[in-house]
Amino acid sequence: MAIIAPSLLSANFLNLEQDCKMLNESAAEWFHLDVMDGRFVPNISYGPMIVDFISKATTKYCDVHLMIEEPEKYTEAFHKAGADNLTVHYEACKHLHRNIQQIKSLGMHAGVALNPHTPVDSLKDILRDIDLVCLMSVNPGFGGQSFIGQTLLKIKQLKEMINEQLLNVKIEIDGGVTLENAKLIIDAGADVLVAGNTVFKSENPFNTIAALKAIS
Repeated sequence: MAIIAPSLLSANFLNLEQDCKMLNESAAEWFHLDVMDGRFVPNISYGPMIVDFISKATTKYCDVHLMIEEPEKYTEAFHKAGADNLTVHYEACKHLHRNIQQIKSLGMHAGVALNPHTPVDSLKDILRDIDLVCLMSVNPGFGGQSFIGQTLLKIKQLKEMINEQLLNVKIEIDGGVTLENAKLIIDAGADVLVAGNTVFKSENPFNTIAALKAIS
């Protein structure tokens, strides 16, 4: 079954404690935490302090997605803040293998994210060293965008690469995941669904998470 990872970027930050409590009681397995710096992406979100608060409010897996330049400068800070997985962007890392080694050396799982225009073949020489690939199914930086259909083909291509090498690497899909397209995404080979607006803008986020889990 696919893992459901609601994105706290879409939560109500004036009601964050209650949203964390709801997620703790829900069928979601992961908290997805989007960190944006206003450089790699045009938006600014939050940093290690907020991740620290959230990680202390849950025992669930904290999946931290760094949409930032020079992530190596902040790896240790996010480790201290409670990240279980740290995902860096292929496009932001001049020395990706070194970035992955740094993350692993601190005891975290390591992920690599790909923007919509970046082919999955870019990961062929690093795939064996990572735990997760986050395929961006929207252009990163803002919530509420529509799913890019070409991502389904990228999921299938990546799944073939993983299976050919007999690896245990999860495929995470981030952007535009809805109740309507979740089955297509899972059937293509996805293991983790990040859902922001679909969960937090719904009338009943708890039930929406349950519905996504039922599809998976």
